[in-house]
Amino acid sequence: MPYFKPYFKKLSIALALALAPMLGQVAAAASAPAAAEVRASRGARDIVQEIINVVGLKPRFELRAADIDNAAAVVYNGKRYILYNERFLAAINNAVHTDWAGVSILAHEIGHHLNGHTLSRSGSNPADELEADEFSGFVLRKMGASMAEAQAAINLLSEEETSRSHPGRSYRLAAISKGWRSANDQLLASASGPQPDQRAIEPVRRVAQQPQQQQVALDSRMVLSRVVFSNAPEEQFYLTSRLHLVHLTKDGPVIIGKLAKTGDPNFPYYFESKYLKTVFVTGEGVLVNREGQRVGRLT
Repeated sequence: MPYFKPYFKKLSIALALALAPMLGQVAAAASAPAAAEVRASRGARDIVQEIINVVGLKPRFELRAADIDNAAAVVYNGKRYILYNERFLAAINNAVHTDWAGVSILAHEIGHHLNGHTLSRSGSNPADELEADEFSGFVLRKMGASMAEAQAAINLLSEEETSRSHPGRSYRLAAISKGWRSANDQLLASASGPQPDQRAIEPVRRVAQQPQQQQVALDSRMVLSRVVFSNAPEEQFYLTSRLHLVHLTKDGPVIIGKLAKTGDPNFPYYFESKYLKTVFVTGEGVLVNREGQRVGRLT
């Protein structure tokens, strides 16, 4: 969408003139920073990236110097562009004696993209232009421009009266003022309010907690049988009258499982435990694993 109506004729003509010669060179062109294309008195800076940083978004469009009258936000072959005339921006900066003029023009066109105006094929209209102007004022205040610096370009370029495509000068200056004051209020509130804690959360490696072992007193009268596991024959395991599987450790007896019924006549019992893989018990007191291998016995 064109920045200034008298400098822009038909969108189709501008696209043909601006995009046809440069799209053929995209593959070979070096990806020079956008700031190298827009040079201001503050030095070469990536103006577009600064604008995008203010709103916290990623640039989903490409900035291109082009042979057009002023500046425009356009979509070509499904890709979004910000086109601008380097001589035009330089002339505006010189005319109003501030490089914020060129920044405000680029911010205005970016506002068209971010507000979704370029998705419509209806072309420029006063409502969209005012939204883009308000966005420009908001961004420039965030970047450090004064109210007058944010309004300088529009004050010079806009027409006095409203047209079918663009609002009159007073409306556009008011929209920029609204955006600028909104950003200013945010900055003042942030400066005067309590500052949030800036410490980030440090990632913590979580260690899986082992199930707590239940210690019990073990009396010989409670023992039904000793349980011998083939891979730990020296360890002392017992089956109690409450059908608990108890491990006798150096800290005392600890319940590590319980004998439960399976309903299978060949393997009528199994040890239910969080510490052991499934172990079945035959009617003869033989312990077997899921593969049918003998892993111990009841004695």
